Amino acid sequence: MILLDSDHATFLKYPDSERGRRMMNRLISLPESEVIGVTIITVEERMRGWLAVIAKEKTAQRQVVGYRELTHLFQFFQEFEIAGFDEAAADEFDELRRQKLRIGSMDLKIAAIALVNESLLLSANRTDFDRVPRLRVENWLD
Repeated sequence: MILLDSDHATFLKYPDSERGRRMMNRLISLPESEVIGVTIITVEERMRGWLAVIAKEKTAQRQVVGYRELTHLFQFFQEFEIAGFDEAAADEFDELRRQKLRIGSMDLKIAAIALVNESLLLSANRTDFDRVPRLRVENWLD
């Protein structure tokens, strides 16, 4: 399985850029048997962003855009396998935390999910993810 971090998923949602087209071409060239997914953490991060937009607006009319984008977000993520944060990922997360890696909790959860699923993680955040032992990570946006 190949897991997309938020930055890579964003370019698929808005593929009009050169980076988006380049990444799309790489994904299209993969064997059909290759599973492309996102972690539930990536879904949570994107969802929280739109929920924050909705929450800050005081009138229903001003919330419409946020709700529309939240709907589009759910439709977009339906195209992917969603790798969950299960007991094995939680155990891996706890083990990574004991190693005192200087990485935010959400990124550490993404790394844990990728490790237990033996997945390649696509992320532009190599600075943080390269610190995680055994994690396979590549940046397909460059």
